[in-house]
Amino acid sequence: MDGSAIEARIATLEQEHRDLDDSILALEGQGNADQLQIQRLKKRKLSLRDQISTLHSMLVPDIIA
Repeated sequence: MDGSAIEARIATLEQEHRDLDDSILALEGQGNADQLQIQRLKKRKLSLRDQISTLHSMLVPDIIA
């Protein structure tokens, strides 16, 4: 995967992460929120964060000091 493809994938994942955040906030704002669904969305959000972090590390070369 080249740098531009990685950056495009990061942008896609970051957008999905923001969308999940909005969904979670909307569900939490409801009086009778489905806690299981919120938990699943938060787990997915964490997974996305890990994927984004992994892709960022692919873009930055290791620097040996």
